Amino acid sequence: MADEAKAKGNAAFSAGRFEEAARHFSDAIALAPGNHVLYSNRSAALASLHRYSDALADAQKTVELKPDWAKGYSRLGAAHLGLGDAASAVAAYEKGLALDPSNGGLKAGLEDAKKAAAAPPRRGPSGPDAIGQMFQGPELWSKIAADPTTRAYLEQPDFMQMLREVQRNPSSLNMYLSDPRMMQVLSLMLNIKIQRPEASEPSQSTPPPEQHQQQQAPPPETKAREVEPEPEPEPMDLTDEEKERKERKAAAQKEKEAGNAAYKKKDFETAIQHYTKALELDDEDISYLTNRAAVYIEMGKYDECIKDCDKAVERGRELRADFKMISRALTRKGTALVKLAKSSKDFDVAIETFQKALTEHRNPDTLKKLNEAERAKKELEQQEYYDPKLADEEREKGNEFFKEQKYPEAIKHYTEALRRNPKDPKAYSNRAACYTKLGAMPEGLKDAEKCLELDPTFTKGYTRKGAIQFFMKEYDKAMETYQAGLKLDPNNQELLDGVRRCVEQINKANRGEISQDELQERQNKAMQDPEIQNILTDPIMRQVLIDFQENPRAAQEHLKNPGVMQKIQKLVSAGIVQMR
Repeated sequence: MADEAKAKGNAAFSAGRFEEAARHFSDAIALAPGNHVLYSNRSAALASLHRYSDALADAQKTVELKPDWAKGYSRLGAAHLGLGDAASAVAAYEKGLALDPSNGGLKAGLEDAKKAAAAPPRRGPSGPDAIGQMFQGPELWSKIAADPTTRAYLEQPDFMQMLREVQRNPSSLNMYLSDPRMMQVLSLMLNIKIQRPEASEPSQSTPPPEQHQQQQAPPPETKAREVEPEPEPEPMDLTDEEKERKERKAAAQKEKEAGNAAYKKKDFETAIQHYTKALELDDEDISYLTNRAAVYIEMGKYDECIKDCDKAVERGRELRADFKMISRALTRKGTALVKLAKSSKDFDVAIETFQKALTEHRNPDTLKKLNEAERAKKELEQQEYYDPKLADEEREKGNEFFKEQKYPEAIKHYTEALRRNPKDPKAYSNRAACYTKLGAMPEGLKDAEKCLELDPTFTKGYTRKGAIQFFMKEYDKAMETYQAGLKLDPNNQELLDGVRRCVEQINKANRGEISQDELQERQNKAMQDPEIQNILTDPIMRQVLIDFQENPRAAQEHLKNPGVMQKIQKLVSAGIVQMR
């Protein structure tokens, strides 16, 4: 249960849902309070929420439970740095590097901490004035729209209202800092990097044998020599048993290197022989098993691969091997299981294996394979469920309920029809009509757009989409939709009526025949449109709008430009500009 909560936390963290991630890690900690990795992951989530004091407490708990784990000191350094204590951050990163001198994350953290410690105190605007500068001007909109993690916020009315309030009154920012979206935007404007749990390592789609494992994780005696070189012990200092063990390990490494060379040449049979020999010489290094498993994948011997991976996990736990090695073994097992999968239930086993691998080490290659397995399972489920005949029957049942004005029941049958046949544009169109009747306009719009995506020539789809946009008071967009439908069917009365209604509403706004509240509502909706935002932040269009107010002759010249005229018409239709 703790592993399951941890996996959910990791998934939430990857999706940027840091509050949710912290809750899942807390659940896992309640079940396994002695697991240092859980405190480490929660520390990363809390740091991403800028709750550095809480992140520091978790980091301190991590190093208390596992003082020889370098990652804990990375969390400790990040928390200290977030609190502005650069000196303590430097000390934490240095402790971590003493345990793992080759750790790139610790090196980068130490460099940042040293720069922060050496930097002079910053001077300049502060408090509300500085915040006000950050949230003013077109850069704010362009940055939010360009960042994939914040772009969707522009479509959320409550967030747009918060943002405008901060622009009007910078001191109100403190009221909204509890909202993760505002924190994300503030981080974007300040260029603060969001921390991720568990450093990732580069990998390949079909992972090759671990050719450089010794360089990445040198044995303790090698690390000591790098810090303070010492002469090799004389042979007489070793017992016969120790000498033999050392010789066998050295011979096993040579066999591994020979296996790696054969793997590169795609001489898989020879590679298998060398890895098998290495295992006979030294059974305390599970990389020989995971390497051989990789070869078995290339050879299509998936059952043999799974057996080697299971042995590697079992033996690795006995030896307390690096969690990255355990994760690698589980990832290769999951890869083999996907290759063997013939039904959606088979994919469940592979997906579970990849999730276990991620609880050991969050490797981007493993996460990619997990996502691919989940997609493959979903596609297979759809194939197994696909039945166009039953889909038509369900759609007809939905039509009957629609006629009886039983819209929830109709939606149920249309949804089942789409499960049976996901490429039926009529079912999407009919369900969009149901959503419209129920006032669920966003859901209806999504279905209407999907209908047209599947069949751009389906005229009814344009009437559905245009009607929904009209009800949402997006008259400019509704006009475009109706006009697109008329290109296919110029005499369609529904489409012609839709255009007429849109023109009436747009003209009403231009004549000032709508209430101020309705005009404000239309303008607020228009401001959420990225196209409108781009027009308003365009320096050329800004000058055009100024000329319309101050220089009518220049404005008439601007209108001769088709591109400018199109943008002006867009602003007029959206209610942003009124021409009387």
